[in-house]
Parts: sequence; structure tokens; C-alpha cells
Amino acid sequence: MGWEKDLPPGEKLVASFRPFLEHLVASSLSRKTLRKHVNNLWVLGGQIIRDLHETPSLRKLPVERLLSETVHEDGGPLIHHGDSEEQQRSFDATCRKLHRFLTKPNSEPASYPQISQRRQFNRQSLEQRTVSDSMGGSRHLG
Repeated sequence: MGWEKDLPPGEKLVASFRPFLEHLVASSLSRKTLRKHVNNLWVLGGQIIRDLHETPSLRKLPVERLLSETVHEDGGPLIHHGDSEEQQRSFDATCRKLHRFLTKPNSEPASYPQISQRRQFNRQSLEQRTVSDSMGGSRHLG
């Protein structure tokens, strides 16, 4: 399926999509709409990886630049194996929404924490256990 050299840019794309996905989840979209956006981002990532295969020199560019050159105010690239015009319209809608998110002045994706909520919770649990152990007891504080 994929190649080992696709993992680093793929992981960077996922990291770039994460603040946008968090923004979508925080909005009042239905589960069905959220699922469509997630699927469209999956297609977008695949399109970008495909471009890297077709034009190896693109691998030298930062993923953020590839992303900003791929999505624009009119939508995204043509889907390589698109089934219908409806699928392309849905994909373009997600790309337009992503473009607005990435270019709006209040959006600072770099300010989002890189540590997942689960890891923060685990760190807090560890700190609570450390406090408990330092008090000489083995009772659980959380």
C-alpha cells in the first residue's frame, strides 16, 4: 500500500489537520458532517502523498507549504479517483473550510498543544501518584 518514505510527510499532514479537526469538533456540526470532513481530509492527504510520488522534488518542501499550495479559496485539487461531482463538491467544501481556517488571522495552529488530552491526563495521574507516594502512603488521590 504505502511506502516507508510516506510516513514522515503523512504524520506531518495529520499533525497539520489536527487543529482544524479540533475546531470542527468544537463547532456544532452533526456526526455525519464531521465524518464527511474527516473522509475528505483523508482524501486530501492521499492526494498530497500522490503528488510527492509524481514529483519527488516536492519532498523537500515543508508540509505546511504543500498544504497551502494545494487548498485554496476555490477548493482543492481534482480527486484522482473521484466517483462523482457530488464527491468533488464535498471535497472542495472541506478544502475551502480548511483554507479559511489556515488563513484567518485568529488561527494560530502552532499555538495548539502537541500533547494529546489523554497524555496530559496520564501525566496528571502520575503527578498525583507521586504526591501520594511522597506523603508516605499508598492511597490514591484521584
